[in-house]
Amino acid sequence: MKIISILAYTLVTLLSSFSISSSADQPGKKVILVLDASGSMWGKLKGKAKIVIARSVVKELLNTWDSNTELGLIAYGHRVKGSCKDIETLIPVSKVNVKNFMKTLNAVSPKGKTPIGAAVLKAAETLKYTEESATVILVSDGIETCGMDPCKLASKLKKSGVDFKTHVIGFDIRTRSAVKQLQCLAKKTGGHYFAAKDAAGL
Repeated sequence: MKIISILAYTLVTLLSSFSISSSADQPGKKVILVLDASGSMWGKLKGKAKIVIARSVVKELLNTWDSNTELGLIAYGHRVKGSCKDIETLIPVSKVNVKNFMKTLNAVSPKGKTPIGAAVLKAAETLKYTEESATVILVSDGIETCGMDPCKLASKLKKSGVDFKTHVIGFDIRTRSAVKQLQCLAKKTGGHYFAAKDAAGL
């Protein structure tokens, strides 16, 4: 449990630093959290399901969220087991209501595929990235499984965006190809990639 606690604390610190520092420079900044809810999120770390850990981390994040920054939530892979179109805006970008946010998040049950690229694109378009400053925070434990190349998408989004960034939390990722893919997505949009595997790695 100690490792899980350190993992959660570190993720909260990283995510909170994105929101607070950005909103201080740009009041009214908008952020969308894209959550991996594919079947692999039922995998366990020290006996605790990754989706359960993610919910706990998000709750801590919301308790320290800067009130000047609006936040939305998109999840993928949570409704249909084999669909690459299973991407849903669960909470529109708005002022954070912790109780309602967590009620929605707690109802998410992982089961499907991993359309990372399409989910990030949806978030970018929702934030009107070609017109306004926009930030996406992606939490994923796997590789794209729906055919889109997140690395190429990142280049396209950065080129056409006003001030678009994707910060990526690689959550318990164990394959080199998946790590490279997510690192590229973050780097090419000017964002940061963080590996959240265990206490030692952090």
